Parts: sequence; structure tokens; C-alpha cells
Amino acid sequence: MSDPLPPLGDPKTPKTVRAEMEALRSALDAAIPPKRAASRNLLIATWNLKAFGSLAEKWTASGSDTPKRDYRALWAITEIISRFDVIALQEVKGDLKALRVMLKTLGPDWNLLMTDVTRGDAGNGERLAFVFDSRRVNLSGLACELVVPLEKVEAGTITTNALDRQFARTPYAVGFKAGDETFVLVTLHVIYGDRPESRFPELKAIAEWMADWATEISEWEQNLLVLGDFNIDRQGQLLWQAFTSSGLVVPNELDAVPRSIFSAEADRLDKYYDQIAWFETDKKRRLNLEYLNRGGGFDFLPFLYRDLGMAPGQMQYRMSDHYPLWVEFACRK
Repeated sequence: MSDPLPPLGDPKTPKTVRAEMEALRSALDAAIPPKRAASRNLLIATWNLKAFGSLAEKWTASGSDTPKRDYRALWAITEIISRFDVIALQEVKGDLKALRVMLKTLGPDWNLLMTDVTRGDAGNGERLAFVFDSRRVNLSGLACELVVPLEKVEAGTITTNALDRQFARTPYAVGFKAGDETFVLVTLHVIYGDRPESRFPELKAIAEWMADWATEISEWEQNLLVLGDFNIDRQGQLLWQAFTSSGLVVPNELDAVPRSIFSAEADRLDKYYDQIAWFETDKKRRLNLEYLNRGGGFDFLPFLYRDLGMAPGQMQYRMSDHYPLWVEFACRK
């Protein structure tokens, strides 16, 4: 069994790490709503954690260390994740060391549900996972991978040009319950491919699949949300149109939120990969959950490894090349 991270209050913990964690926590307090019990809320997030696998068992990994993800990076990741009720993680690898240490650090109230490793070159040895705070959210009983039935294609429910094979990394759906609210989260990591056009079939197929499923489960007063790394373009472009073709809506609050640490200051939305979306306009599919018009991302770059002046190209292997993305809902008690 993995041990938790060394405590921040330990005298052996470097002062630079304690200082940066204090700054990070203050920034998180300002950026993300607190978990409320009185006027109960629900905080749902997604994060592509680049190659989230092993861990360098030292506070600061050196240039020659493999992996580069070290104690101070994992402390920052753990602190960010702790702010949400449930978070979908992409790029969890076969080696679960960092994940297990993180869960130990979060404590016994935190739980995990994940897929097996996806085999094959396109799967990149990745898992999809949900990490959730069981004091606030519990499983409703549903957990499944989404497979497109051949009959759906033949009957025209999913168009024949949408998908000529199964998903490279099978989408993962899990049902949760918070208070009197039941909701299903579907997470996926769309294949990047050599060209943007190669992502079109998967995006089109998942949009059509979600529309079909949302109609079914809404009859049982369940809510369907899709979240993850869709590798799509900004609004209005080809891949965005494929993603939203069946009525999926991304809340306005996420429109201007950068997704990548490599986004240029001149164009913060040049990499629009990660999304959280649901159906709003169609009565048969729209959410019963009340969206509170609050959502965003979190830029961790200004607060971490400042003593080393670390560039984004180095930071991606310690934290990630993606920012986390989140939304807030009201929750019936």
C-alpha cells in the first residue's frame, strides 16, 4: 500500500514548498466556490493530467530524474482536486503510484472508480477515472463503457459516416447521487490523430450517442453531462460543430477560459480541447440540475516552482499541459 505524501507541516518540508502551497491555496480560495452544506452546491470538474503515472519520491525532481512528477507537484495536484466533489481524470496510466499516493493524502473519505488500461497504439496505455468526495457524492449504481451498437448505425440513429470503428479510448460513464440529485457523468479522451479531420468521426458519434441516451435517462429524472478532453477547436470551427451537432451546450462561463498551459497570450483559446457540456434546449434531454452560472478553469503556473523559473515545457511533466475545468450546480438536499 502507498503512503500519503510527506506532510507540509513537517520541519523537513522545504520552506519554498510550504510558501508556494500557501499561495496556491489562497488562489484556489479566490477562484473556486467553497463546498457548501447549507445552500448545498455540487462542484464537478475535469482534468487531463498528462501521463499521470509514477512518482519521483523527492520534493523536487532533478533534470535527470524519471518521472519528473515529484512530491511538490503531487501536493499541488492533490490540493486542486480536493476543491471538487467529483472530478473526471484523463491520461491516468497503468502505473498507479501517483494516484494511490494522492488518494492516501486526500484521506479515507475519497474514493475512486476507473477503467482498465486501453490497449493498442491509439489507446496510449491510458485509463479514465473519477475521483470523488464520498462525504458529498456517492455512487448511484451505474458504471459502464459506451459501445456503439451496430444496429444503431444500420437503423440510422447514429449516421454511417459518424464512426466506422469503436472509440479509440472507450468513453466511461458513471452514475452519482448528491442529496436528491442523480446524475451520470460521461468522460472521454478523443483520439488526437495526425489531422484535425481525423477527430471528426469520434466527435460526431459521441454527440449523437449522448443525444440518444439523454432522451432515455431523462425519463427517470437523471441528468447527463459529458466532460473530458475532446481535442476540439474553438467555437464555430469544424470540430466544434461536430461536438455540438446534436444539441450539446458548453456553458458561456467556459467560453473564454484557456485550456492549455501552451496557449499564447495573444490567443488564449487557440487550444480548446477540454469541455464540460450538457443538453439545455430540448425538454426531453435537458438537465434537472440547476446550473448556477459559475464555472471556470484554474491557472496553476504562476504559483509553482517559482524558485526554479520553470517554463511550461518543463511544467507539463510535473503538473500537466492542461488546466482543470469546473462548473457549479445547486443541489437539492
